[in-house]
Amino acid sequence: MHNNRFHLLYFTAEQWPTFRPDVVALFGKYLPRYGITCDLVTERNSAVEDNPETPWGGGQAVLCNVPRNRASQHLVKFWHNLRVLIAMDGKKYDAIQVRDMSVTALAGLIAARLKGIPFFYWLSYPQSEGQIDRAMARGIKGGMRFWFPLVQGIFGKWLLYRVVLPKADRVFVQSRQMQLDVAQQGIPMAKMTPVPMGVDMETATPESIQPADDPRLEGKRVLSYLGTLDRVRKIEILFQMLALIKQQIPNIMLVLVGDIEDAAHRNWLKQEAERTGVADYVIWTGWLPASQAWSYVRSAEIGLSPFPRGFLLDSASPTKAMEYMALGLPVVANDNPDQAQVIEESGAGICITLDGDAFAQAVTGLLNSPETMRQMGTKGREYVLGKRDYDSIARTVAAVYLDLGRSTAPVRGAS
Repeated sequence: MHNNRFHLLYFTAEQWPTFRPDVVALFGKYLPRYGITCDLVTERNSAVEDNPETPWGGGQAVLCNVPRNRASQHLVKFWHNLRVLIAMDGKKYDAIQVRDMSVTALAGLIAARLKGIPFFYWLSYPQSEGQIDRAMARGIKGGMRFWFPLVQGIFGKWLLYRVVLPKADRVFVQSRQMQLDVAQQGIPMAKMTPVPMGVDMETATPESIQPADDPRLEGKRVLSYLGTLDRVRKIEILFQMLALIKQQIPNIMLVLVGDIEDAAHRNWLKQEAERTGVADYVIWTGWLPASQAWSYVRSAEIGLSPFPRGFLLDSASPTKAMEYMALGLPVVANDNPDQAQVIEESGAGICITLDGDAFAQAVTGLLNSPETMRQMGTKGREYVLGKRDYDSIARTVAAVYLDLGRSTAPVRGAS
């Protein structure tokens, strides 16, 4: 580390370009302003292979192309990560950091010790537990779609909690709840730094984002859901909600701004929309660039944030609630620990249990109370500006990195 600057070699599980703001906004835009830069190591999104020059604001993007075959992707990406570690110049970096990849983390930990630099792990989601959960949901009849994630999850969980995290110099976690969960595995609380999700408030300004120019929204009372449609999110509850709301508000419309890689589950969701009689009340946009996604949010009156309770998601810090609030929308959300805290502190929405009837009552009540929605929208934006703006988050995280750089500086001399 030199002159209050800190340069990371950062391995991330997400493809590049990614929609994750805690990669793009935090590491690509705001942390560099405070002296924290990083070279990003990952795979290139196959859908944009013809555009390899997508800029990475944090430093250099070290990318590889991966095949479309799912199993082969893991091998190709791991080999890419390994080659980067073998070829890295230890004098160029102040630390190695790995995000959500336990096997790559083991290689990174070994490389860091050999080069005499610190090793950090960034845990945004309990990936291994998620793999085990997906395998069990598919059942043994799923064949390799059962066995591959099951074995990967069991081995990854053991590796992460018994080797990687105990040996890491710092562990960054998604939330206070995740910090408590990881501490149950024997990792000291003092070794972990919670970094909640935030919003890039320089771009999330209602004045600069026009509502979506989509004729399907004309004359509608619009609700917005922004995010993944993954099975664990139980999006079908929103269809149950919609079936109840349309009886009182027939011009209701739900916009699902997001997608899922699992085509079978996507098809199942569309069948559920048909079965519950709300297919004509739902717009599916797929993944969109942030500006386009936010334009659909700006077209809505209420932002919805269903986040099922349970080990896998209780430790999350939901981004969508923050983005709704930043854009001036009231939020209807269930009692995930992080978003329950945010809504209680901000007064920017209604927090309820995850149930179609409860969501329907909350949404209907707000749609019939324009002044309440306006006040909640104002409170939400003020709260995000004060506590969840990525500029303020970056200042806090940068201070942690710089302190770690000073405290671990003698490590480099060991090699």
